[in-house]
Amino acid sequence: MKSFFLAFFIAISFSQVFAQSADPLKIGVVGLTHTHVHWILGREDIGDIEIVAIVEPNRELAQRYSDQHGYSMDIVFDTMEEMFASVEVEAVTAFGTIYEHLEVVQESAPRGVHVMVEKPLTVSLDHAKEMKRLAEEHNIYLLTNYETTWYASNHALKEIVGDNEIGLLRKVVVHDGHKGPAEIGINSEFLEWLIDPVQNGAGALTDFGCYGANLITWLTKGERPISVFALTQTIKPELYPEVDDEATILLEYPTMQGIIQASWNWPISRKDMQVYGKTGVAFADDAETLRFQKNENFDIETVKLPSLPSPFHDPFAYFKAVIRGEIQEQPMSLSSLENNMIVMEILDAAMQSAETGKKVYLDD
Repeated sequence: MKSFFLAFFIAISFSQVFAQSADPLKIGVVGLTHTHVHWILGREDIGDIEIVAIVEPNRELAQRYSDQHGYSMDIVFDTMEEMFASVEVEAVTAFGTIYEHLEVVQESAPRGVHVMVEKPLTVSLDHAKEMKRLAEEHNIYLLTNYETTWYASNHALKEIVGDNEIGLLRKVVVHDGHKGPAEIGINSEFLEWLIDPVQNGAGALTDFGCYGANLITWLTKGERPISVFALTQTIKPELYPEVDDEATILLEYPTMQGIIQASWNWPISRKDMQVYGKTGVAFADDAETLRFQKNENFDIETVKLPSLPSPFHDPFAYFKAVIRGEIQEQPMSLSSLENNMIVMEILDAAMQSAETGKKVYLDD
């Protein structure tokens, strides 16, 4: 099967030939309280993007990260209004609370500024609908960034499914979790809102459940589940008194099931996916490791995959390429608004189900 994976990476490398714009994309970073912000602040300067402004009212936090990453405090503003009045910004990346994502779009979209938010899209389906309306009205890109979007293993797995190498999908199981945000020692600014049911919507259900909803929606080419059932628990109320720290979400489709396991209780960190088809299986064990068995007559093969080619390896390179028209954002792609509206439907239904103990059917 090694020839299959070689062919796959040759195809993805050469089928996406694009002309790169020489001018860097001028980005404003809105919020520093989500520690995934280090992804962009600590990114190697390769000339494709330029951070021209940062919005963060917590000056102590902004100074701490300035000392760490070397940006000037002169580009730090207290509000988005101040930033837009002072600096030319083409796009913003949101690294505050997910509740604040709506405000970012409200301020950016009417100015024609494109937005990428850190996962999930937002805190509720109502917020998501308003963000979608604004993005469409003002013709901006509104993308959502997930770490797993840039995993070569997931893309190879998607190719296997698309080529019917393992038969029709029967079950997809996605695991995302770790020991818990307090246990892994995230900073107080992040922890404060991550365990707040208003600012985060829920706990592990939203923090990690969104990954599985995103990936399963992608694998099914945007199919909405018939129903959603969720079981949540708070196993460590002394740490997480107001939100869940353990969540299992079951998605019902006409001929398959999706199982999303999200946890702040596991002894190890993991982000992996198991896909069972009618005839074979494929497992994305981590970003670069994929195991594949076409059917029972073949041995299972483990393959180590190289990183995806630019700009598909990195959220900010991808964001720039989409905005500049160097590549075309595909409907139902992992970053797309279409995919992430379905993610929000799933998360909204999961929260309802967890509260009522009943299966929630999605309306047509």
